[in-house]
Amino acid sequence: MTRPYNFSAGPAAIPEEVLQQAAAEMLDWHGSGMGVMEMSHRGKEFISIYEQAEADLRELLAVPAQFKILFMQGGGIAENAIVPLNLSRAGTVDFVVTGSWSQKSRKEALKYAAEVRTAASGEDSQFTTVPAPASWQLSRGASYVHLCSNETIHGVEFHELPDLQALGSDAPLVIDFSSHVASRPVDWSRVGLAFGGAQKNIGPAGLTIVIVREDLLGHALPVCPSAFDYRVVAENQSMYNTPPTWGIYMAGLTFQWLKRQREGALAGIAAMEARNIAKAQLLYDCIDQSAFYVNKVAAHCRSRMNVPFFLQDETRNDAFLQGAKQRGLLQLKGHKSVGGMRASLYNAMPLAGVQALVDYMREFERLHA
Repeated sequence: MTRPYNFSAGPAAIPEEVLQQAAAEMLDWHGSGMGVMEMSHRGKEFISIYEQAEADLRELLAVPAQFKILFMQGGGIAENAIVPLNLSRAGTVDFVVTGSWSQKSRKEALKYAAEVRTAASGEDSQFTTVPAPASWQLSRGASYVHLCSNETIHGVEFHELPDLQALGSDAPLVIDFSSHVASRPVDWSRVGLAFGGAQKNIGPAGLTIVIVREDLLGHALPVCPSAFDYRVVAENQSMYNTPPTWGIYMAGLTFQWLKRQREGALAGIAAMEARNIAKAQLLYDCIDQSAFYVNKVAAHCRSRMNVPFFLQDETRNDAFLQGAKQRGLLQLKGHKSVGGMRASLYNAMPLAGVQALVDYMREFERLHA
């Protein structure tokens, strides 16, 4: 029996192969007599899981040697505080505000940075586009520049990360890549720190990935808790406190699944990017060719991961969602702050799932237009 297609924005679908492997190993991991949730995080069994997961992630994302990979807790929302606690140096921080998540990040940073400036904002467009980097008003001597490279609620994405040096800034770029991590390559030459909750493309909620350049370690504010000090976490190989062991294990299984993916001559993250482009294009074409549905995001910055759309006649929303559920198309209701619908097309969503959604949308339109 085919499982329903889960379009949830997060916690989100996990590859079925990964779930099956985790189920098979639930009571006894590799003959150890223990399940992963029962293991000491300092035992040789879990250390091997951790080391493999870190190595696989570094390989998949081509993370340079001068970056540390940290497995932490608290999700992206906690990182909104942890980043300024580590990087603000009690100075000025610039924010590019492109939707709800960068708004939340900016608000949290106000508690820790001496000055928080909005270098650019898409609010005037109701977050349907991203401000062109050439228009950003960057601060001289900023401690860092923060942006959310994919906004899950408003559905905008930076398909290319800005080159801050070309814009006249020496500040490191901090990206919240929670909702598109592992969906495409990362240009690490333009990034100082990247962080993301795992619950969209990597695994279950509870694990946070932080990838930070080594020269940015060791600058935490005195009030920063030791467990959130990136230098302390790095020096202790993410084991200063008990890490989210189950989340790391599940992420490791997902990294191995990603390494097995093929799309023609492409493999790994390159294969996933090609697949994600195809999935998003299929859905956007359906919306754009219809007078019944609408997506309001400018074409050049439409998210590949999160596609918000609206019925022109919103009195039919409940009927649309009910019919979708009957066909095994789940979690399509839009975020409460914007309404409408939202289909999240993370790595675990197969092309067949998007095709099933498109077929249903066209059928619904024929019946109700």
